[in-house]
Amino acid sequence: MQNVKGTYDFFGKEQTIRRKVETTLRQLFEAYDFDEMNSTTLNELDLLASKYAGGEEILKEMYQLTDQGERKLGLRYDLTIPFAKVIALNPGIEFPYKRYEIGKVFRDGPVKKGRLREFLQCDADVVGIAGPQAEAELMQLAAEAFRRLEIPVIIRWNNRKLLGETLECLGVPTALRSSVMLTLDKLDKIGRDGVLRELAGKELAASVAESIVRLTEAPVETFEDWVKACGAENGDGANEARTLARLLERLGLDSVCRFDPFLARGLSFYTGTVYEIFDASGSFTSSLGGGGRYDNIIGQLVERPDIAYPTVGLSFGMESIMAMLAERETEIPQPKVLIVPIGGDMIAPVLETAALLRAGGIRTAVEPIGRKLKKTLASASVRGIRWVILIGENEAAAGQVQLKDMAEKSEQLLAPAEALKRIRDAD
Repeated sequence: MQNVKGTYDFFGKEQTIRRKVETTLRQLFEAYDFDEMNSTTLNELDLLASKYAGGEEILKEMYQLTDQGERKLGLRYDLTIPFAKVIALNPGIEFPYKRYEIGKVFRDGPVKKGRLREFLQCDADVVGIAGPQAEAELMQLAAEAFRRLEIPVIIRWNNRKLLGETLECLGVPTALRSSVMLTLDKLDKIGRDGVLRELAGKELAASVAESIVRLTEAPVETFEDWVKACGAENGDGANEARTLARLLERLGLDSVCRFDPFLARGLSFYTGTVYEIFDASGSFTSSLGGGGRYDNIIGQLVERPDIAYPTVGLSFGMESIMAMLAERETEIPQPKVLIVPIGGDMIAPVLETAALLRAGGIRTAVEPIGRKLKKTLASASVRGIRWVILIGENEAAAGQVQLKDMAEKSEQLLAPAEALKRIRDAD
């Protein structure tokens, strides 16, 4: 018996860290006034495979199935398309609308460190804001999230319109621009020689391919230097990117958010700004998250492409984050109180006392009957449990408990409610 390749069970230390990350993100999402959503894991195949969705590379990795009614279905490969579906199916939602979702997605792709086949995504999306405000706020949220997680990051960003305008200036035909963008997006992975080899197979004129490669060799000091070098400083994409660059500088995010003229991201639905988050040290090469603007998806899904649904999203990659945090020292939460039955049939008074403490918000463990008291107390000490409650026949008959303070090495005979107050007051 074994797990399906690329899937894991999480418990102990690892689950403790995962919960900490989830809690950190959830608190931030809500501080930024995002409402929680829970979208469907199972979706119609036509929705997930539509030309407005994830593109060919993602579709190759989609899990597909057929139900008993012979309907073609698929497991969601991200949280974006199911979210767009919710907006399309609920025209009464008031814009701007901000949502977050933390849920599992599935991709039948290659398995490596930080990349699984069943994994958790943590997304935030904004519908109804057309300007750079939404992008800047999400990038601000991302920077704060990794600051709280104590992971130094670089948020690389670009604008796909700008990249398209750049390729147009270089003579790349319209039909080939998306494909060329995806090749340039691989620059860090395959290098300039790899880019040149891929471009050679795209039916580009040799001079155009050489111009593209020369551009990848040009130093990028500032955003303005870049747009002048590529001759696209006056296009819509350049103006959008310029406005965002100035806003990021004003917010003090320019040291974390760096312009990357070749970033395109793999998903074809992005229409403007895109961003991707990486470990600042470079030791961990997988993406820690990313997102961007996708203004066309919702309108296409409702078959009203004439209606604008300006939308921007951000997704955190839990498995990549976990791969970076896994080696850190982490304390597994321990109970504050351990209740120990002493002889006889003490199950009822022990569980009654435990219920009182738990109702009072105290994490409480109950020791099984029969273990030697000396070993139980030694174990509690090693685990850092300060309070131990002993209940024997005499205590039960008197409606009291013996409260031991392991830190001060003292004990008191108290009513259960008094013990609860004593433990609370000590905090």
